[in-house]
Order: sequence, then structure tokens, then C-alpha cells
Amino acid sequence: MNFEKKTGEGECGYEAAIGSLKKVMAVVDSGAPAKQAMMWALTHVANKGDILTLLYVIPHSADRSPTSSSSSTMREEKARLSVSSLASLCKACRPEVQVEALVIRGPKLATVLKQAKRLKISVLVLSQTKSSVLSCLMMRRNDSFVEQCIEKAECLAIAVRKRSNGVGGYLVSTRCQRNFWLLA
Repeated sequence: MNFEKKTGEGECGYEAAIGSLKKVMAVVDSGAPAKQAMMWALTHVANKGDILTLLYVIPHSADRSPTSSSSSTMREEKARLSVSSLASLCKACRPEVQVEALVIRGPKLATVLKQAKRLKISVLVLSQTKSSVLSCLMMRRNDSFVEQCIEKAECLAIAVRKRSNGVGGYLVSTRCQRNFWLLA
């Protein structure tokens, strides 16, 4: 599945591109849903020669105390180890795909959108979480973040969630299609 942004073509402005190399970005963290979305990007979007960028965003801390500084350094080191481990996994699974890892501190939404634009990303892959009644009532922050990325990204943004145990496939959301079940 290759995607390239085309202005004025199709309802969403995206059309399949054949034979072109892509830059794919997966937003990762230490959670299982992000790892599943990253693996989906690696196996369903990235092809030989494409670049897969793993972006780990560390949120700014409002607390500037000395203990906060050491905690922040530890959090950054943990993020670097996590993203390095994920990059190694990607390289082991698909050595023909170039993998790069970024750990950046900043506001999550702004950082993701800025990096996607700066790196000229073709496809942005995010993890979406399973909605529960409570999360719908409270408007979970992750889902709000994912929705905002999908709406504001200048590239094709895809949110991915692995289906429940016993049922194969993924739920995929884009700007034009919400919770589309992809059996793959």
C-alpha cells in the first residue's frame, strides 16, 4: 500500500503512488499499542528502500526543580533505550527498510506535526486505543491527540489498532474513513 499526497485529486487528496520511495513516521512510546502500530507501518506501508522514522515525544515538564531535572534525564534515557530497542526490532524484521529513531522533548501534537512537515513525511502512523464508555465520557487524551493529528497533518495520517483477541486484523482510521476493519 503506497500513498502519496496529491492536491485536488480524490475526496481526501491521496492517491496510490507506484514505484516511489516513501518516508513513513510512526509515533512510538513504551506501550504495546504503539509497538503494534509501528509493526503495522513496517509490514503494511513501508517497502524496500523506504525510510521509517520512529518518533518518541517526551512531554515538557512544568516542574523545574533539581529533582525534576534528574527525573527528566532518567525519562529521556528510558525513551532513548525504548526507541533504540524498537529500531533494532524493525531492522531485524525488515532489513531492506531504512530505520531512524528520534527522541524529542516538547508538546506532543505540535512536535509530531512539526517533525512530519520538516522531514517531508508521506505517511504518519499512530496508535489508537480501544474506546470504552468511560473513555468516551472523559474524552481520552490519546484519542483526542490521534484525532487532531489525523485532521491537522499535511500528510496521510493513519491511526491503527489491533483487533481484539480471537478476531484478526486491524481497525484503521484516516481523515476520510473511521474504524475501517482491515483483515491483514
